[in-house]
Amino acid sequence: SERRNIVPKSFEEHVHVLLAQLSMPHARLKIEVRPTEALTPTGADDVQFLFASNVGSRYLPIKDVASGGELSRLTLCTKSLVADAIPLPTLIFDEIDTGISGDVSLKMGLILRELSDRHQVVSITHTPQIAARADTHYFAYKQVENDRTITHLRALTPDERVRALGVMLSGNPPSESALATAKELMQG
Repeated sequence: SERRNIVPKSFEEHVHVLLAQLSMPHARLKIEVRPTEALTPTGADDVQFLFASNVGSRYLPIKDVASGGELSRLTLCTKSLVADAIPLPTLIFDEIDTGISGDVSLKMGLILRELSDRHQVVSITHTPQIAARADTHYFAYKQVENDRTITHLRALTPDERVRALGVMLSGNPPSESALATAKELMQG
């Protein structure tokens, strides 16, 4: 309980810095730690995570106020900070890109890339700006075999990666400009 009461201020500040990097400079996370009357399986405290996305917004429970894009960014920020605080060799982000696009996707891809310097990062994504940052790009596909649907993964070659990113950008088949943009994303 004593340690829980020390952590929130620093954690909140770090989240605010990361949120600003993800184009949410006014968003704020507030962690309230209140003592419980009795000891519970999670300790002697009730911990609430509250969020205000804009200047002048009231702090409310995250589940009640965060949009899909805000929740995606907040999840990335908090998960990356927690991963650096405790030994987590592998981090899995399943569609962390929900509700985001463009410049924010690019910034999120850079944060994931930086995180991969310290952890193995697996990201399931449909966003080319995030997929382009990967060391290895796998293509997931499903096939019906013996009346069951089986999911397969296949590592893509560099040329296949360019095509896959091009498809994400413009559809199938990808346009020439989408392929050029895919190559540019992979070099960035």
